[in-house]
Amino acid sequence: MKNGTNEDALPALIGDVITDQKHYIDNLFADTWKKLRFNARIKGAGFTKRSGIDITEAVFLLLLWKWINVSSIAMFSRKALGIFSRAKQDVMYDLLKREDINWRRFNLQTAKGVYQQNALGQSRVRAFVLDDSIKTRRGKKMEGVSSHFDHVTGRHVMGQQVLTLGLATEEAFLPLDSQIYVSGVKARALIAEYKDHRSVVGRRYGEATTQNKLQMAANMMKRAKRCGIEADYVIADAWFGTKSMIRSALELELCAILRMKKSKMKYRAVIKGRKKVLLNAQELYACVVKREWKKVRGLPWKAVALEVELDLAEGDEKAPRWQAVRLLFVRGLKDSGEADAGKKDWALFLTTDVNLSMGKMLEIYALRWGIDVYFKEAKQHLGFLKEQTVTFASHTASIHLCAIRYLMLMHNKLADHEKSRIGEIRSTIQEQLNTLSFAGRLWTIFRSILSGALNDLRRRLGCSKETIMETIDEYVNAFFVRSLQLDALTLSLEYE
Repeated sequence: MKNGTNEDALPALIGDVITDQKHYIDNLFADTWKKLRFNARIKGAGFTKRSGIDITEAVFLLLLWKWINVSSIAMFSRKALGIFSRAKQDVMYDLLKREDINWRRFNLQTAKGVYQQNALGQSRVRAFVLDDSIKTRRGKKMEGVSSHFDHVTGRHVMGQQVLTLGLATEEAFLPLDSQIYVSGVKARALIAEYKDHRSVVGRRYGEATTQNKLQMAANMMKRAKRCGIEADYVIADAWFGTKSMIRSALELELCAILRMKKSKMKYRAVIKGRKKVLLNAQELYACVVKREWKKVRGLPWKAVALEVELDLAEGDEKAPRWQAVRLLFVRGLKDSGEADAGKKDWALFLTTDVNLSMGKMLEIYALRWGIDVYFKEAKQHLGFLKEQTVTFASHTASIHLCAIRYLMLMHNKLADHEKSRIGEIRSTIQEQLNTLSFAGRLWTIFRSILSGALNDLRRRLGCSKETIMETIDEYVNAFFVRSLQLDALTLSLEYE
């Protein structure tokens, strides 16, 4: 019996490369390595090694192991390491545990290379995107593990929460920086104190345990701009919809487009020509928005925009700091005969650009989709916190190695204009990552929508043309609801 390779189990973007007899992962990998000048970037990030194999070869192996579809570094060592190097697995484990390696700088410099070589600085829309993701981990000796509330499951879990900053354009999403956040609840202690708390990893651990995510986010954006990666906007979900985040955006001369919670935060507004009054989001909805919904042209949403003022003064400031902002109340279209939107059936967005149109605001915010794709691919295929090690140093290395693998794949998708080699190899790539150009991604999305609609129609006999179109419309509208997180769960989490 012939035991063929299980293509369904192979990582996205590389399954065809491994199974195609004319192309080899090490050749493609080495070609990308050369194009992105990794040897110079590794040395530029301060990586050194006194003995044994060269530092660039050790990094090469750490990046490569997950792409060969093995479950761990140890498995990679037994099955494939001899093909690529004379090194042993200890070389990779030792590099992961080192306290002096600046993986963040390597990650950021790699992203800068992709950004420059593919002229993403000339993109029509460039936005910093912030989001976090939780990796459940229960090891008692696992450093950097603490308790976090998981909104997906609705309960607290033990694991590692990773905050990520990316750059989103219509052409691509680039992961720029990441940081593990350690909460103060049930935090696992270090196995051993660092030899030098001023070391790279020592400082990173200090950030993880003393800074909140808003402080981390502000510092990430500052580093990205200092590196030469420019953006016009910063977009994030409701957790980041705070005065602190708005202040950080304004200080960096960025236009903020943020999802906001329906909290007690007060906005100063003029209601029906009267004097300015302070109202929260729910009060604004009841006084102004409830009966003023207007359809957004070309999109399956209704919306109401309000220009208000928000006091950005910090706690110790006596004088108010009023900032003009634009609020956008959004809800999905209702079917005929269905009741109007209830008090929980709408979402709230804020922008610091009061001249931004409703359609433009939603179009830019929708670029946040890219970071969801990144986290999905990172966890399923690119080794996100899967090195099976226990040290905080190795966990920090893992999140940046994962980002660099993604950047290498992204660079190939953007740079291969001929499509005579990589394009043909990747003709059957699945999900969003197979078409990371804006137009290609849209086609994949609508193809999936139509496929789901047709599967539903198989169960319906004697369908008329009208029935078919109604079913397709249902699926299309459901997608648009998900794209702006207008689902019932997200809306209920934002309602206080």
